[in-house]
Amino acid sequence: MVPIRDNNPTTITPYVTYGLIALNVVAFIYEASLPPQILDNFLHLFAVVPRELSANFAGIPVNQGIPEWSTLISSQFLHGGFLHLGGNMLFLWIFGNNVEDKLGHGKFLFFYLACGVLAALTQWYFSQGSTVPSLGASGAIAGVMGAYILRFPQAEILTLVPLGIFFPTFRIPAFYFLGFWFVQQAFYGLASLESPTNIGMESGGIAYWAHAGGFIFGAILAPLLGLFQDQAQEKYD
Repeated sequence: MVPIRDNNPTTITPYVTYGLIALNVVAFIYEASLPPQILDNFLHLFAVVPRELSANFAGIPVNQGIPEWSTLISSQFLHGGFLHLGGNMLFLWIFGNNVEDKLGHGKFLFFYLACGVLAALTQWYFSQGSTVPSLGASGAIAGVMGAYILRFPQAEILTLVPLGIFFPTFRIPAFYFLGFWFVQQAFYGLASLESPTNIGMESGGIAYWAHAGGFIFGAILAPLLGLFQDQAQEKYD
């Protein structure tokens, strides 16, 4: 299922959401300009490499040009291909503006980066010895989706559903669209524990635990930052 847009207008201009999308696009353009070997070195340096992060946490020196813990943030702006970037930015475009509207610009930026860090740590926890770099904005965006499903469960998502040669669209409530997405990520995350060489980050694929972890942490953190503050004010007005 591919989301196209939601029916959920905002009351602000989501400058942070736009800025994050722009930064991701600029970073990808820079990646695309690098020769293959230099790109590999660049991604290894700025993406999260679980084994190296484990060594860093254990106090073992890692021969890298930047502190390994800083990759928990830098990795959020890197992508492995155009489809990886495009899919992530589509989800951020659709769901980020409404969460930014409720949290405010500054809190939303903190929330987004924090979810990205916590998502990466979730993936690291389940693959501490992996040497496969983990990168992408999807963990942070999963946090945005976790906040969205709490605050706007009935918002309708116009969704493209491929059915063979046909591509009909349906309006699906956010609760079902995002709920299905989360269950899918959790299922594949559990499957990766049994078959680490065939599914998930160990094979250089999708970091499902980062997605599931980001979603859960987003649902926890957003209310603490004021996701429902406007509703509380309306109640007492």
